[in-house]
Amino acid sequence: MTNVIIVPPDRQRWLRFLAAGALNTLFGFAVYSAAIVLGAPVWAGLVISNACGIAFNFVTTGGYAFRNRMMERFPRFALSYLGLGLVNWLLIDWVGAWVHGPITAQAILAAPLALLSYSLLVRFVFTPPAAQPTR
Repeated sequence: MTNVIIVPPDRQRWLRFLAAGALNTLFGFAVYSAAIVLGAPVWAGLVISNACGIAFNFVTTGGYAFRNRMMERFPRFALSYLGLGLVNWLLIDWVGAWVHGPITAQAILAAPLALLSYSLLVRFVFTPPAAQPTR
């Protein structure tokens, strides 16, 4: 007899978000680290990685995690990521003062920013359509 584990839809979405997030984090971290290693200042590394990440992450997060790549969601998605980029920029120097270097600081910020990202995307970007009022 085979046991089947049924995972609730919200949990499935969370697990897909984690998988997409791992890929997104590797991509963004690689772009950011490359910019830093090539001599870019921290702010430029963040701008470059966010600019590249917004398009990449919309495909992976929107398409895979939330099963929705409708382009009308993109402006809110981009706005969310710009807000996350601003929070990242505000925190990275503060964290960087406690650890060795901006790459380590970015690695420390990755998990809390991922949680904030999920919260924003669920509540602001990939919301279910509003119920139509009945007449």
